[in-house]
Amino acid sequence: MSTTSRTEDLAERLKAFMTEHIYPNERRYYQEAEKLGPWSTYPVMEELKPLAREAGLWNLWLPAAESDEGLTNAEYAPLCEIMGRSAMAPEVFNCSAPDTGNMETILRYGSQEQKQQWLEPLLAGEIRSSFAMTEPEEASSDATAIGSSIVRDGDEYVINGRKWYTTGATDPRCKIIIFMGKSDPENESPYKRQSMILVPKDTPGVEVIRSLPVLGFYGVPDRASEVLFENVRVPASNMLLGEGRGFEIAQGRLGPGRIHHCMRLIGLCERVLERMCRRAELRAPFGRPLSEQTVTLERIAEARIMIEQNRLLTMKAAEMMDTVGNKVARQEIAMIKVAAPNMAQQIVDWAIQVFGGGGSANDHLLAAALGTARLLRLADGPDEVHRNQIGRLELKKYRDVDPATTGGWADVLSLDEARAMASAGLWPKPDGWDADSGA
Repeated sequence: MSTTSRTEDLAERLKAFMTEHIYPNERRYYQEAEKLGPWSTYPVMEELKPLAREAGLWNLWLPAAESDEGLTNAEYAPLCEIMGRSAMAPEVFNCSAPDTGNMETILRYGSQEQKQQWLEPLLAGEIRSSFAMTEPEEASSDATAIGSSIVRDGDEYVINGRKWYTTGATDPRCKIIIFMGKSDPENESPYKRQSMILVPKDTPGVEVIRSLPVLGFYGVPDRASEVLFENVRVPASNMLLGEGRGFEIAQGRLGPGRIHHCMRLIGLCERVLERMCRRAELRAPFGRPLSEQTVTLERIAEARIMIEQNRLLTMKAAEMMDTVGNKVARQEIAMIKVAAPNMAQQIVDWAIQVFGGGGSANDHLLAAALGTARLLRLADGPDEVHRNQIGRLELKKYRDVDPATTGGWADVLSLDEARAMASAGLWPKPDGWDADSGA
């Protein structure tokens, strides 16, 4: 895994900032989130963000392809891992979902006016944003099944739809929502029926119905919400890229986001494993430390193996995205999206076992870690969708390849071949057996 002097410097500065400012404030963060709820800002976050900016650790997500100061996916991924050690850290550095994905969407696909109105304040951390795609009444694992509508009416679009798990909508700083809906439901291509459009949150007809808990956690680390859009009118100039290009934008938006999620999960698992090891040496039930018991040693070993495997796979995907593009790297992206959340869920579960009953509360931050890992088996596409894509791409690899060049035959031996092999003595046969007659 190659690094540059710049990313090595950023990594060391990030680690120092985490030590000085993030880890000591985590309990305060969770207490404020629980006390103030998902409809409020948390003072600790607003205190730390200026410190991150002063430290030059702001907007590290900016892609090299779009900014002279940006990083490649392979350069940013290790920094994501460091930030992922804490649920609160990404937002402190203005590197949290959904803002990073939304900023990248506007940066890549927005007009100059859209960038000026929405991207600049998002980059400055003055406002926050939401992404409205998932719907309670449709199977959201199939993005082509979106039921919400975007209808042209003169110089405006009229938007109707019910969305949920719209991350960040309860945040009082949220000012803009990227909405995905069908603008051409009769198009012969199911991938050209959708569009994405910018909807200011204060537009008449936008109603944030409720905050949604994720396994009991409200607003930590993101604020899942249900939002209703009833006859919402926005200027036609709010359309992103053009009608019918929503699916194209979604594919461009989700690829980098999946890399970020996976690397943050690796950072989370590194921290959980460290805590698991320290706890195992502190507890000695039945007169013997947990760290000396085979089941614990096996789980620690398996966790280390899983982390290393996932880091290498994720870095491979990141480098492929940088060198050959997201489309060519789509199988690798899908693989990490399946592997990393399942790894994290398993490692956190093992850690909870080591911590005992205390692990099921959030005193050791394990309950929130489990919620995050489980959620990410669904976010940006469920495991099943990605596994299907991986399988289809694997099958496609061999359709135009001559099996004689790879030893990849899959057909059954013909009767003549089987008899010839038997006659040649290539497998045992009973005494007196005649290959020609089969008797």
